[in-house]
Amino acid sequence: MQRHLWPHATRRSRIVAIGFALACAVAAAATLAQAGLNSGFDIWDVMAVALIALTTAWLAWGAAQAFLGLAALEPMPALPLGSTDIPATAILVPVCNENPVELYARLVAMRHSMQEQALPVDFIVLSDTHDPAALKLERLALAPLFSETTALNRFFYRNRKDRHGRKAGNVEDFIRNSGGAYEYVVILDADSLMEGKTIQHLVARMQADPGLGLLQTLPQIFGASSMFGRAMQFAASFHSAVFARGLARLQGRAGPFWGHNAIVRVRALAQCCALPELSGPAPFGGTILSHDYVEAALLVRGGWRVEMDPRIGGSYEEGPDNVLAHARRDRRWCQGNLQHIRLLAAPGLHGWSRFVFVQGILAYLVSVAWGAFLVVSLLATATNSNPNYFPNAYQLFPVFPDDKTFQIVALAFGIGGLLLLPKIAIYIEAVAVGRASGYGGALTALKSVGAEILLTAMIAPLMLMYQGRAVFEVFAGKDG
Repeated sequence: MQRHLWPHATRRSRIVAIGFALACAVAAAATLAQAGLNSGFDIWDVMAVALIALTTAWLAWGAAQAFLGLAALEPMPALPLGSTDIPATAILVPVCNENPVELYARLVAMRHSMQEQALPVDFIVLSDTHDPAALKLERLALAPLFSETTALNRFFYRNRKDRHGRKAGNVEDFIRNSGGAYEYVVILDADSLMEGKTIQHLVARMQADPGLGLLQTLPQIFGASSMFGRAMQFAASFHSAVFARGLARLQGRAGPFWGHNAIVRVRALAQCCALPELSGPAPFGGTILSHDYVEAALLVRGGWRVEMDPRIGGSYEEGPDNVLAHARRDRRWCQGNLQHIRLLAAPGLHGWSRFVFVQGILAYLVSVAWGAFLVVSLLATATNSNPNYFPNAYQLFPVFPDDKTFQIVALAFGIGGLLLLPKIAIYIEAVAVGRASGYGGALTALKSVGAEILLTAMIAPLMLMYQGRAVFEVFAGKDG
């Protein structure tokens, strides 16, 4: 077992990250409380202190992940696996009203990569496309693949009439009806790509570890064309590997599943991951939208290990190319994560799985908390009574209130540090280990990091408003 997956190493990483987050939260709350005490302390100050503690803890938690990921993981184990040793494996590609030409191109590219490695894996397109015109184009575009199918890489296609359960239901339907033919399935999104040597490594890892139920890769974003998309692509490539190393240390053997670009043991999936319908109407009832985290939690509950390995290359996905597309996707994620409120008390879940649910919930509630902090801070300032410079009728000199500039400036620098220091540290790490050379050298990488930080800062208020609106819509009962 890899050292970062040892239970005591995982426990140590969690203690460090949680301790750092709590320490930063206490420091921020104490600093703001001291500023409030300088001019009287009322209910608005109490609320502001509570909100700054929550939001700072969230920022510090993210920073801790980056700091934990600065040190490289040990090299991946060498697991030679010949193409003749590959057990029955399928690549599942769930689709729903996708661009058929792009889908065809991705499937052809992956088939070529599988043939280079002589990997005997099947491609299975699980279609939930329901628009008649789109369905016709989809079938026409994919038809050449089925006429060119070989014994090495067979292609199968199935279109569901009953689209119950969305993507998770689509995969579950396949597992129930055809999963017994396969030992492993590699689950992709319609916009995902994975290289043959990557799949060969994933299968070798699963073969070497019978207790491993799911192995998640870190997909890199590709194909971006807009400024927004290119910035996301750069951030995912430059920063995400470090954050993911920290996440791997924190998650240990109870890791995440992001719904795609992962290999799953069919027996584990069939045993543990039949998802229920939540009672009541959407948005909190009905189909579980953020099914991936729930499936990971159910696998861990069933005694299987779930791991994420950011060292595995050759795994790709496309990302949204503009703010509106990102906001639409984020709206679905928001509703799915807030559904997890109902699952926090589910019986038998691992404690860390519940903690991961809380993280996902806070990822959206914190945006509301930031907005609430700004409003409460303004109200606290507006409702402060005018200072009494002469509290004693017979005093000669005025008594000026204590200046709270120092506390406010210290708080601002602390918040800014939690936002910027992780990216600065990642840049230093990239230069130190030579990774920056892949981004045009140290100077070019520095310019790119600066541009990404600037763009992120510019759109942050907009994203906060989008997320805040999404949270309010979900709690208002609007299904997204």
